[in-house]
Amino acid sequence: MSWRELLPPCLVIVAGLTGILLLCVSTKIVKIPPGSKYGIVLDAGPSHTTLFIYQWSAKKENNTGVVSEHSTCTVQGPGISNYSTCPQEAGNSLKACLKQAMEAIPEQQHSQTPVYLGATASMRLLNLTNPALSDALLAAVTSMLKSYPFDFRGVKILSSQKEGVFLWAAVNYLLENFIKYAWTGHWIQSRKGTVGVMTLRRDFLQMTFTLKGESQDPEKEVMLQLYGHTYKVNTHSFLCYGRDQVLKRLLLKVVQDQGYARNASNPCWPLSYSREVLLHSVDADPCTASDDPLSVPAHEDTFHITGSSNSSACRKLVGNLFNSSSFCSFSDCSPNGAHKPSGTKFLVTSKTLNFLKEMEPYTDLGQATDLLCGMSRKELNEKFKKRPNMLADYCVLSTFIYHLHAMGYQFDLDSSAQTAFQISDTSAGWPLGYMLNLTNTIPEDELILLKGIENGVWSLLLILLVLLLTGSFMRISYRVVVKDDRHLER
Repeated sequence: MSWRELLPPCLVIVAGLTGILLLCVSTKIVKIPPGSKYGIVLDAGPSHTTLFIYQWSAKKENNTGVVSEHSTCTVQGPGISNYSTCPQEAGNSLKACLKQAMEAIPEQQHSQTPVYLGATASMRLLNLTNPALSDALLAAVTSMLKSYPFDFRGVKILSSQKEGVFLWAAVNYLLENFIKYAWTGHWIQSRKGTVGVMTLRRDFLQMTFTLKGESQDPEKEVMLQLYGHTYKVNTHSFLCYGRDQVLKRLLLKVVQDQGYARNASNPCWPLSYSREVLLHSVDADPCTASDDPLSVPAHEDTFHITGSSNSSACRKLVGNLFNSSSFCSFSDCSPNGAHKPSGTKFLVTSKTLNFLKEMEPYTDLGQATDLLCGMSRKELNEKFKKRPNMLADYCVLSTFIYHLHAMGYQFDLDSSAQTAFQISDTSAGWPLGYMLNLTNTIPEDELILLKGIENGVWSLLLILLVLLLTGSFMRISYRVVVKDDRHLER
């Protein structure tokens, strides 16, 4: 009997042994992490709307998702508050970005993807002046979002308090002040502590921070649960200290201090820079009207103001804008009247400080401010390619921020991310903070359980399978050859 004739019995024996081995091999349960989840937040700002797509692992850390920015889409056209003549177009303007979201997010995830739109400053104002129009715009946007297969979570006018709290959460998350990725390959709690966030908005100055003790203004306190910890977050908004109000109040102060002279000198403007200023354009605001004790005739309303590039005089002028009684009414105020939580470092989200860093690296805010405010219009134009009015305002606003710094606020100016609106290529805005908070309410997917065998046993089985397949192939080849030989003999 040849070895070829013995092959079939051998193959049967090998197959049998393989089957017996499979029955005897112990298995273990393998836990496979679930996939990713997605979320959509639309930031409806004054000038435009931006759609953010966020992504996080369905396995969360202490009930909060580790969120990353998947992609963004800027909605074409103005902000939704500008569609006053045709509210329906406010909803239609979102179609292109929502289509992009449909393509970016896997189809099977659409129904589980929350979508939320938060309208900010301009819609807050519109809701006060024309609530009917505001409601019509929000209704149009709501109808559009509900027509898509996402999990609709609402269209809201976001209060300045919640906007500040969510921004605080986003900034501290990106700075790894909540959790951080350790060298062991796991997320762990951070020990750095949180930072406060100071934002110089158009209409007000906003400061958001955590308090360890009892709050003196509970109405401005929000509790956030993030990564297993509870944070008591306070937001304070200081009216009349926003960007536009500071600029108007300073111009009015310049005119008043110089006896309403037709030609006045502004130490905060660059040397040789000048502008015609209408007094009624700066004192018509509630923040400046009470500062003007004199009645100026309409035909004498125009003032010619010229810059003098005097940083020390500018600093003194800006300091006079602070009113201790109106700026702070709390017991933990600095001597100059500003609310100053002890031990809290602030990150300043300001284009002005970004501009200072573009000018040249600095570690001393006072020196950088003096350098900027001491430059003439010619020097600024040669160094920077920006509009003259913008360059003139940078000195005022940087001096204003320096004054807060001198009053006792701790600004961590050494951090490379200190003045950025983006940290690690992720937008440090309120939408990220909103999504972090929302993940607490989204159930965590169950782990996928599969049975598996050890690597060594799997290798042995693979060898047996190869031998079985090789023997089978040889047997088939042999039978084909024998059949051909017999056919030729005939």
